[in-house]
Amino acid sequence: MLKSTTNDAPSVSPTDDPGSWLEQHAISEVECLVPDMNGVLRGKALPSAKFLKSLEDRALYLPSSAFLVSIDGRYSGSIDEGFVYQDPDMRMVPDVATLCLAPGAGAGKAYVFADAFHMDDRPWMASPRHVLRAVLDLCRQRGWQAAVAPELEFYLTAPNPDPDRPLTAPVGRNGRFESVQHPYDMAALEEFEPVIRRLYDYAEAAGLPLDTLIHESGTAQLEINFLHGDALPLADKVLLFKRMARQAAQEGGMHATFMAKPIAAQAGSSMHLHMSVVDEAGKTLFSDSDGADTEMFGHFIGGLQKYIPEIMPLFAPNVNSFRRIRPNHSAPANIEWSHDNRSCGLRVPAGGGAARRVENRLPGADANPYLAMAGSLIAGYLGIEEKISRAPEASGNAYRSKSTLPKTMEEALDRFAACSPVRALLGEDFFQTYLRVKNVELDLFQGVVTSWERGHLLLKV
Repeated sequence: MLKSTTNDAPSVSPTDDPGSWLEQHAISEVECLVPDMNGVLRGKALPSAKFLKSLEDRALYLPSSAFLVSIDGRYSGSIDEGFVYQDPDMRMVPDVATLCLAPGAGAGKAYVFADAFHMDDRPWMASPRHVLRAVLDLCRQRGWQAAVAPELEFYLTAPNPDPDRPLTAPVGRNGRFESVQHPYDMAALEEFEPVIRRLYDYAEAAGLPLDTLIHESGTAQLEINFLHGDALPLADKVLLFKRMARQAAQEGGMHATFMAKPIAAQAGSSMHLHMSVVDEAGKTLFSDSDGADTEMFGHFIGGLQKYIPEIMPLFAPNVNSFRRIRPNHSAPANIEWSHDNRSCGLRVPAGGGAARRVENRLPGADANPYLAMAGSLIAGYLGIEEKISRAPEASGNAYRSKSTLPKTMEEALDRFAACSPVRALLGEDFFQTYLRVKNVELDLFQGVVTSWERGHLLLKV
């Protein structure tokens, strides 16, 4: 078991005294992390002394083009856009409350998330962390506090050095690889115990609030649940979990992938988001004293139903994402709501009173957690503000319901760009940057000739 301290001295809070915290944990290097549009962790690695100095002189910078990098590493900007090529610096301001050990990165290392600011100290509003914080501030201005609990699915796979070859399941402890589904099977879960144990050790050392883990429907597909809490720190921890999962898997001779649909014949991977809202005293606003749904809860769901189809790129950010969202493919393809019905895009889990919440089942595991949370909460917020009534509760197999969701990334981006209410609240800086990155990625993908095309068209058309 990894230890989170180097001695038995009382633990020092990084918020109160970051220097003492670094010394107590024998930290020699700090990775300063800035999540980009895709949730990729960009930033700088600093010696501990340089990191502490940056907290004093605020002289830690990163090129602003960090938010313009597409998923394949290219910059998204045309040659006539002077700003893109000037690439001015932005100030990185570490959030010392996020300082934690980096157990999978090697001895003596720590992680810290940083917020991006202009040189005149204005927030860099294209930053996903700022976008989520702005949505949470809107809620606080109404006296509301949102709580979120993510559920994250992912696959363990055999190494895949050739991306033209399909993924295969890794070899388990019994020397064999899974070839059929084993949902919720404890013996199947045990096959990956060395990787799972390493991952739990990493998570404990880094302070990640993990709850339960299960074997999901796909071959070597797992799901981890996080304890509910404040959205911003949980989004940070989702990204750290992804990084640690990849590290733990690599050490076990495997890969961990959070693609939405990595294997054509298997279930996709989601990031379900459970959401509730309480008042300043911590009392639920979604359930009344008799345990019935409040009018506010109905409007929150109504907002999700109205706006999710218009802002799908926040939940399905890649062309691969839409391969997951298909009827009868273990993922909802609708925005129906119901009590405890997993064929619905919006599920109200069992349990009333303080446990009243709604689960948004649309986001994929590939979604940027800051943006998926921000999109879910802003849709619910608008539902309350606009007093949008939810549709009648669905019953039975909601996969049969007609979908109002976009079918492709191209359609999703067009509808996203035209969603004026959300665009006004999340801001032009974010919308323009996000659309630029995603349109570049879409254009690059549309230029690729796939194996399906070669297999079926090469010699027949």
